[in-house]
Amino acid sequence: MRVSTRVVLLLALLASVLSFAKFNHCAQTGWQSPDQYVHACYSDIPALYGERGLDKGVWAYSSGADSVEYPVIQGAIMWITAKVIPNGINNYFYTNALLLALLFIFISFITFRMKPEFGYLLPLAPAAVASLYINWDLWAIAMMMLAIYWFDRKAEVASAVALGIAISTKFLPIFLLIPIAIIFFRQEKISKFLKYAAIAVATFALINLPVALTTPEGWWRFYDLNLNRGSDWGSLWYSLSNLGLNLTHQNYLSILLLAIGLSALTIFLLQLRTPPTLAHTAIFVMIIVMAVSKVYSPQYVLWLTPLAIIAMIDKRELTVFWFWQGAEVIYHLAIWQHLAQVTGAKFGLPVVAYSVIALIRIGASILLLVRLAARHQSSRVFPSQFLLSTGESYP
Repeated sequence: MRVSTRVVLLLALLASVLSFAKFNHCAQTGWQSPDQYVHACYSDIPALYGERGLDKGVWAYSSGADSVEYPVIQGAIMWITAKVIPNGINNYFYTNALLLALLFIFISFITFRMKPEFGYLLPLAPAAVASLYINWDLWAIAMMMLAIYWFDRKAEVASAVALGIAISTKFLPIFLLIPIAIIFFRQEKISKFLKYAAIAVATFALINLPVALTTPEGWWRFYDLNLNRGSDWGSLWYSLSNLGLNLTHQNYLSILLLAIGLSALTIFLLQLRTPPTLAHTAIFVMIIVMAVSKVYSPQYVLWLTPLAIIAMIDKRELTVFWFWQGAEVIYHLAIWQHLAQVTGAKFGLPVVAYSVIALIRIGASILLLVRLAARHQSSRVFPSQFLLSTGESYP
C-alpha cells in the first residue's frame, strides 16, 4: 500500500501526540513510583534531570562517577536543554519531548523515502509509538537513518560523517561498520571502506576529544559502565538467571555469542548473489547485537522498527513484522508491570513471568531476522526492489 508523504507526516504527528498523552499522565502526577510503572509512562528524561545534576546546570561530564552515562552528543543535549529552559522537571520533559516528536516525524519521513511502499508502518507500529519519550535515543536514530540513506545513494562522505555523529550520540551505530565493510568488499572497493571508516572515526574523535581531555573520568563513565556491567533488564542473561540458569562469565559469553552471530551474518552476506544494500542489512546486525547484549532497554524497539521496515521486500513480510511488534508490545507492558511490583504496587508481574516474556521477545526478533534473511536469499531481485523505490542505480 502506497501513501503520500503528507499522510505519513500526519500519521507521525498523530502518533507523537498519542504517545505524549501516555507519558503526560506521569508528568501530571509527579513521576511517582509505582504509579509511573503501573501506567507505563516512566521516562529517563525527568529521572536523570535531578540525579545527574542537570537541574543545577552542572556540565554533564564534570561529576566523575555521577556524570551522565551516555556518549558526548547525548550528554550535551541533556545539558543544553536543561540550561536553556525555565527551571522545572516538567518543563524539561516537555521541551525534550517536543524535540523528540520532531525527530520522530523526520525519521518517519526518511523511512518513507527509503521504502515508500511500507513507509506508513513506522507511525503505526504500536511498540515504537509507545516508547517515543523514554529516552533520547531518537537523536542517534535520526543520524543513523541519514547515514544509511546517504550510503545507499553513494553520498559516502556525508554518510560517514553522519555515522560518526550517530556513534557519538549512542554507541550502537558503530556495528553498522560491519555490513558496510562487507558491502564494500563485495564491490571490491576496500580503499573506499578505509576512507569511509577513517572519516567516521575522525568525526567521532573530533567530537569526543575535547570532552575526553577536559573531563576524562566523566567521559569514560559510559564505556566503563558498558564494559563492566552485569546482566540487566530485558537481556537473555538476566532472564536465564531468573529462570534458574545463572551462567558465569556472562561478559565472555556475550562476546562469544556476538562473535558467532556476526560471523554467521558475514557468511550470509558474502554468499548473496549480488552486493546487498545497507538499508536491507542494517536490521540483521542490530538484532544480533541486541539479542546477546547484557541489557535491552524498552526504547530499543525504536532502533529496530525503521530498520525492519526498510529491509522488507514485499507484503509477505507484514505478518512477521506485526507478530514481532506484538511481542514488543507485550514486553513493553511486562517490564513496567514487573517494575511496578518491585517498587511496591499491589499488583504486578512476577519475575518468572517477566523473564519468560523477555525470552519470547528475543525469539520474535530472531524470527524476524530469519524471515527477512530467507526472503533476501531467495529473491533474485534483492537489490532492485530498493533501487526501484529510490530511483538510484549502482555503478
